[in-house]
Amino acid sequence: MEELIVTIVKGLVDNKDSVGVTKEGPGAEGVVVYHVKVAAEDMGRVIGKQGRIVKAIRTVVRAASTRTGERAIVEID
Repeated sequence: MEELIVTIVKGLVDNKDSVGVTKEGPGAEGVVVYHVKVAAEDMGRVIGKQGRIVKAIRTVVRAASTRTGERAIVEID
């Protein structure tokens, strides 16, 4: 799952070396949280207008995580 997130985010940003994903969990409810870190100047590209791009990333990750049987959330740090 981390590779999927890194691949998507690296396609969006200019500073590809600053992209990092950390995994936290699963928590009490069985939810895995993926924290995405990007450079400050690339933050707007990852979030998008009115959060559309980050919503799309979360949708793709949620769909992929159901195939593996886990629940996943993506947070942008």
